[in-house]
Amino acid sequence: MPLYQGRGLSTRSNLAFSGTVEDAVLVTISAAVEGATDEAVVRKLITQVGAELGPVYGKYGKASLREKRTGYVNAARRAPWIVLVDLDHDAPCPPPLRSDWVPVQVPFLCFRVAVRAVEAWLLADADALAAFLGVSRNRIPRDPESLQDPKTAMVNLARASRRTAIRADMVPRDGSGRPIGPAYASRLIEFASSPWRPDIAAQRSDSLRRALACLEKLTNVV
Repeated sequence: MPLYQGRGLSTRSNLAFSGTVEDAVLVTISAAVEGATDEAVVRKLITQVGAELGPVYGKYGKASLREKRTGYVNAARRAPWIVLVDLDHDAPCPPPLRSDWVPVQVPFLCFRVAVRAVEAWLLADADALAAFLGVSRNRIPRDPESLQDPKTAMVNLARASRRTAIRADMVPRDGSGRPIGPAYASRLIEFASSPWRPDIAAQRSDSLRRALACLEKLTNVV
């Protein structure tokens, strides 16, 4: 898999060396995320920049992640970490949300905000997503970061799928009162883990581009 080629970033030192080339080991980056879909996305991003995913914490929603953020921030003073949260409608843009969560600079922390949700990052790889969902490429939003509710946009795309299994898994059943289908997260994890191409998606998602650039930089300073 080709490494993400961020502007002004080097891909020369994605390995931390100890002695000879034969002794090279991947930089390990720990993570804290809102849920299982975010974990799959982070795993793909870290692989993309030539690093290795370490322990993953959180996965019980944004409120729980926020409560425990001090521990993650303190850990990132000594070792590489990424904390990924959705912007949702908590702030107009990422900087105020970051300032609220992490008001100081931390040496080895990538605190990244998906605008407005991690679904937008998946929507940004339009060709791969269209093929995965079984919908026309023209149905994929051209500017996923402008969407007010990327999750609903994803569900509506699944609703238009030519594949019965996609509709059954991702679209909420009539009368369920739920916003998503019973295997919505599982399908997104499947997509993020295999056909999704972060380097391609980053061309249509600035917050994703910045996340990749931050991780790339982290692998070069450790």
